[in-house]
Amino acid sequence: MTTPTPVYIPVEVCSAVGLPASSPLGSCMDKVQSEVSADAVAAPAADVPGLREVVRGAADRGVDLKVVVLAQSPPIDTPLRDIATEVGQAHPGSTVLVLSPGWAGSYSNTYDRVLLEAGQDVAKLAPNPVQGAQNFVDQLSTPIFPWTEFTIFLVVGVAGAAVATRFLRAAAARHSS
Repeated sequence: MTTPTPVYIPVEVCSAVGLPASSPLGSCMDKVQSEVSADAVAAPAADVPGLREVVRGAADRGVDLKVVVLAQSPPIDTPLRDIATEVGQAHPGSTVLVLSPGWAGSYSNTYDRVLLEAGQDVAKLAPNPVQGAQNFVDQLSTPIFPWTEFTIFLVVGVAGAAVATRFLRAAAARHSS
């Protein structure tokens, strides 16, 4: 599997590290990477203590979580995944969550996209980034219904019922003749 290359990093990433939007994007991403490397969190100062606690709790559950919080949302939500991908590529094995007001993006080589997007859905609906990050971790830790096993069981059951019906009909036909 090849890792996707980030396409669009928005200027709003600068808000995660307290730099003005007019700053060069490279310096903003460098500071994001530096803060994430230091304590797994790049966010406005008010959110950092709570997010550090969420990251510690995630580590206790076996999730190597990195969190980036943008103070403003970009015009579209897809760049959040690009930011997450860039941070994730710099921190192999980690799961990255990027939040902005009303949106979320993520990256992971550990969890599949369906589970990540389910986590994003509950993260972006939270009233604040700390609760959103906690909701994301909780979703990653929630067992998913085993649809594959259920489908196999159902197919085998239907096939067995069809075979049993065929044998019963054949036996009934022999008995009535």
